[in-house]
Amino acid sequence: MSKIKRIGILTSGGDCAGLNAAIRAVTHRAIGTYDWEVFGICRATHGLMHRPPEYIQFGLSDTYPLLTLGGTILGTTNKGNPFAYPMPDGSLRDRSEEIIAGYHQMNLDALIGIGGDGSLAILRQLAQQGGINLVAIPKTIDNDLGSTERSVGFDTAVNIATEALDRLHFTAASHSRVMILEVMGRDAGHIALNAGIAGGADIILIPEIAYTIDNVCQAIEQLHQRGRNFALMVVAESVCDETGCKVTQTNRLGQCRLGGIGQYLADTISDCSGAETRVTVLGHVQRGGVPSPLDRVLASAFGVAAVDLIAEGKFDHMVSWYDRDVISVPIAEAIAQYRAVDPDDILVRTARSIGICFGDHAVKLDAARR
Repeated sequence: MSKIKRIGILTSGGDCAGLNAAIRAVTHRAIGTYDWEVFGICRATHGLMHRPPEYIQFGLSDTYPLLTLGGTILGTTNKGNPFAYPMPDGSLRDRSEEIIAGYHQMNLDALIGIGGDGSLAILRQLAQQGGINLVAIPKTIDNDLGSTERSVGFDTAVNIATEALDRLHFTAASHSRVMILEVMGRDAGHIALNAGIAGGADIILIPEIAYTIDNVCQAIEQLHQRGRNFALMVVAESVCDETGCKVTQTNRLGQCRLGGIGQYLADTISDCSGAETRVTVLGHVQRGGVPSPLDRVLASAFGVAAVDLIAEGKFDHMVSWYDRDVISVPIAEAIAQYRAVDPDDILVRTARSIGICFGDHAVKLDAARR
């Protein structure tokens, strides 16, 4: 601990709510407890690639507004793998040594990286190659990072999706419509599952549970027979169509992105059931806004724990939330484990028990039950 004087912190990958709260906690713990200097690195590894490196030195007075601030004041990026970095002429170049050199030019003794599985895999490779003392904090709105029950940003994303469902209830009932809410979830359905239960969805579709349009239409028809004139559905963006293919959109740069499953479902459900359908795609709204109290608390606990790991010399580890406590796990273990929704998860069983349909079972129609 006596050898540590200067630490860096960066945010990498997609932004989310709670990142600034983590930066605030790191700064308070490092300066207030250990009397270290804290440097925020701008634009993730791009800031270390720049000459001179781009950074902000934090003082305690700089942290006041960070707790409730969304996004990341340091900036971030989820483009440009430094081991195969795209150059203007179209070629790929290994720029990892430039990043490593930037770390050492700043005379840093340790680095805290806040990221998801992809970002942390890259940061760990850089650390192993360049002798960087790395500690990690997990963040992802998808909550699919292994070895932690919760990641920074997930709770806020669920809150936003739940609020959207709350609002859609009224317009759905007013117009007798099937309202479909498409939420994020690159490979996992955690946001859709949690928001669907909290927001009173009738149907939840997630990539971990196969569905059929016929089963979904039967569920809508059952609601109608029981006297309901509307239905609410939430679907994760990574849900496939009935042929098993991801629904994607390609932009003018040729980049393929998930998106469009909501409209696909609206069209097919309308054809199958005759119901009037409307789609709301939340997209990046789920990443923005003021972090929820839970995300602020989680980020604060993670930030303090990450600094303490540095003080203990426990590098190459990630802080993790487990059984109402913060523990640490090897980064390699954390990124090797992918956390999808277990089809027998307690929340899936809860949803089924309160009548929510996942589209994987035929619904028994019974007009007498109202």
